[in-house]
Order: sequence, then C-alpha cells, then structure tokens
Amino acid sequence: MKVSTKGRYALRMMLDLALNDRGEYISLRDISLRQGITVKYLEQIVTGLTRAGFLKSQRGNSGGYRLARKPEEYTAGEILRAVEGDLSPVACLVGDHNDCERADSCFVLSFWTGLRKLIDDYVDGFTLQDFVNDVRSGNSAAV
Repeated sequence: MKVSTKGRYALRMMLDLALNDRGEYISLRDISLRQGITVKYLEQIVTGLTRAGFLKSQRGNSGGYRLARKPEEYTAGEILRAVEGDLSPVACLVGDHNDCERADSCFVLSFWTGLRKLIDDYVDGFTLQDFVNDVRSGNSAAV
C-alpha cells in the first residue's frame, strides 16, 4: 500500500479546514495559499471528499468548503479511503469478498489479511482532532 499525493493532500486539506474553522466557508484559494497546493489539484481532491459527505460546500463570493462533521468524527483512514479507495496491501483483499481462485490454498493469505488489519487499525486509530491537537500543542510540523 502506498498513499499517493492525493491522499496526503486530502489529509492536509481536511486538517486545514479544521484548524481554520471560524464558522464560515473557506475558499480553495485560501487553502491553496496556506498549503502550497494548487487550486486545480484541490478541486480534484474536493470531489471525493464531498461525494463521501465529509464536506459542505457553498457557491458564490462567500463560498467555499467546511467540514460536515466535528474533527473528532473523522478518522485518517476514512479520509484516505475517500480519495485513495481501498487501502488493502494486495488486490485479493479489496472489498468484502475474496474472489481469488487460490484463496483456499494460499499459504500467505493469513499474512496479507493480518497486514490489512494492521493498516486499517492504524489509520482508523487517528482522528482529525488528534492532528489538530498535535498542531496546536507543537508536536507536529506547522500546517
């Protein structure tokens, strides 16, 4: 499993929205300036996050984006999955059912299943609020 730039930037964008929440919508331009990510790329990321119901949007001069929920209600895993898709380390574990013709005789399936569980448990063990707390306490690089 390799998290792409899109996944990394999605986490940064969500964190930026959480840190700068003043009850108003935040423009992609403002996020772009703070994060050093082009507006064009943020537009691509916003699509997956909005489709997942993670963001509220508003058009117009005072338009932009806001979190749809509280920061403690988002996990890093669900944000990554919204833009990256399934985080399984091997293709046969993507989705709910293993369709691999060798699943019954695969000697390493338990290894891959265990790795998937470790990945899911790890990324789902961090909330957006955890990142906010880290930034505000100085335990993380500035966002």
